[in-house]
Amino acid sequence: MASALALSPTLLPFSRHRRSILSPAPQNPLLSSIPRPHLLGGGVVSLPLVPSGRVLWRVRAETPKQEREPMVPPFNVLITGSTKGIGLAFAKEFLKAGDNVVVCSRSAERVELTIKQLREEFGEKHVWGTVCDVSKGEDVKALITFARDKLNYIDIWINNAGSNAYSYKPLAETADDDLMEVVTTNTIGVMICCREAINMMLNQPRGGHIFNIDGAGSDGRPTPRFAAYGATKQSVVHLTKSLQAELQMQDVKNVMVHNLSPGMVTTDLLMSGANTKQAKFFINILAEPPDVVSLKCMPWP
Repeated sequence: MASALALSPTLLPFSRHRRSILSPAPQNPLLSSIPRPHLLGGGVVSLPLVPSGRVLWRVRAETPKQEREPMVPPFNVLITGSTKGIGLAFAKEFLKAGDNVVVCSRSAERVELTIKQLREEFGEKHVWGTVCDVSKGEDVKALITFARDKLNYIDIWINNAGSNAYSYKPLAETADDDLMEVVTTNTIGVMICCREAINMMLNQPRGGHIFNIDGAGSDGRPTPRFAAYGATKQSVVHLTKSLQAELQMQDVKNVMVHNLSPGMVTTDLLMSGANTKQAKFFINILAEPPDVVSLKCMPWP
């Protein structure tokens, strides 16, 4: 059974962060910064709708008196790797909610096509797109400049870009180029994006939220035939914990980092390893399509 949103308490922001003013007081202090999750069964967790609007209070780290400022919709959202798969599905759900979205991809052709499709469905005033290779620092800096130019600030940054180099084979048989693509995209790329997003959000009146999407291997289980991919996804979990600790040590209260576990999703990345009818059959049973998963595990209602 594919999970929707697996939020381990150890991956949630620390208790020093402010909770939603419209949510009941959480019993577990580790759940204080976001609306309390509810069990859907089988250990699957989903964020509830916040009554009468998605209004969240944040505290500016640089404000001496720590004055509260509201984070109110529509939210400004940036999603990496968002021209297909679950990234695109997330973009559509945010747009349906009336939010503003910046999409990006390494492919200029896919960005152009995605923007055209989304604007036809949701209008031209809510979605923008640009080319970005998250493994390159200069590209991510340019992405932030682009987002600021279009939206002034970003409330929610989702690190979704990932790669397995469309390669399913033992590590001993994996080419150097494939290894470099996987590691630079899934590990270095997420690190660069987190660094730049944190620096941007620290200077925003509303602060911001960063969501790192993990994948197979993040729970420590082996991932034979895509060992490099699994290793990078476990690194995402460790990175999230470390960033949470760093922000707490620096007494930062307006920027939060979360881990997002969408479970098994029927994307091109997953299906590229299904080279037999039997494999495709089991994937179709165990996995869920991106639009279903994105609806279940939206970072915000």
